[in-house]
Amino acid sequence: MKICVLAGGTSTEREVSLISGKGIYEALKGRGHKVVLVDVYLGCPDVDPKEVFELDRDWTAGIKAIGEESPDLDEIKALRPDGAKHFCGPNVVEICAESDIVFMALHGANGEDGKLQAMFELNGIAYTGEDHVSSTVCMDKALGRAVMAAAGVQVPMGRELLIGEDPGKVEYPAVVKVNNGGSSVGVYFVDNDAEFNEALKKAEKYCNRVVIEKKISGREFTCGVVDGKALPLVEIKPLDGGYDYKNKYQAGKTTEICPAPLDDETTKKIQNIAEKAARALHIRVYARLDFLMDEDGEVYCLEANTIPGMTPTSLIPQEAAAIGIDYPSLCEQLIEISLKARAER
Repeated sequence: MKICVLAGGTSTEREVSLISGKGIYEALKGRGHKVVLVDVYLGCPDVDPKEVFELDRDWTAGIKAIGEESPDLDEIKALRPDGAKHFCGPNVVEICAESDIVFMALHGANGEDGKLQAMFELNGIAYTGEDHVSSTVCMDKALGRAVMAAAGVQVPMGRELLIGEDPGKVEYPAVVKVNNGGSSVGVYFVDNDAEFNEALKKAEKYCNRVVIEKKISGREFTCGVVDGKALPLVEIKPLDGGYDYKNKYQAGKTTEICPAPLDDETTKKIQNIAEKAARALHIRVYARLDFLMDEDGEVYCLEANTIPGMTPTSLIPQEAAAIGIDYPSLCEQLIEISLKARAER
């Protein structure tokens, strides 16, 4: 197949996306596919889209390891000599149109939020993952919470707030989350009004809406759902502090245990909730759902990630490996399921 792996972009998860894209690119190329890796924002100004799959080029050149802090997006935007009037860089849409399928390795805003998915659907371009509706709902934390709660999935007590509105009484300890954030960027734990107000100031540079939730203390788990079926659980244990951007992506900062050390009944309970939440959110291909379990054993679903990290050591690849699916096979399965879901829509 001719496959364009689309990565990069201008979200706070840009570096994560590029590493995911590199892993997918190398895995699919190793399986004999014709593969290119394209930065959706910077594009490929020096290629002929109709000849791109015949080029002998190292498409991963320049991709660096993920840093401790999210990238400086102003520096990235300054690299576009055309002033970045359009989000997609030179030849991006044309290369995607030449592909049999686009493998979406984008994370966060303008990649995971349904905008590109809608454009591809209008232009008849096949792509991996969820359609634009499910992508939009899951990226919007307030909307995703509402959909899951309406379906009977327990979520932390919380509400949406437009920055600048009167927040009323806030119960502490609380969590303030940027409404469209990812990779734990824009997540703040607050214990008083001063910390709450500071969190709103920080959040404002990402989005004008936040979700305020009751802080749940306990064990953290994640569960991938592929083609409607839950994978083995992973328990996540940061060695110091919370599961923030640094602890997620820096080696040795977090212990990830797969399968999670839980009894069969509890494991099945969380897997059933993951499948139920996925159905409510109209997830047809794959997603990763995050959970907290408090000291009383109550399980809360935090959110669904419709384009989760796909480096070879990311969480969903770990879960797949636990049931004998290696990374290249997982990438090919996601393509197959995506094409099937697209044909049924």
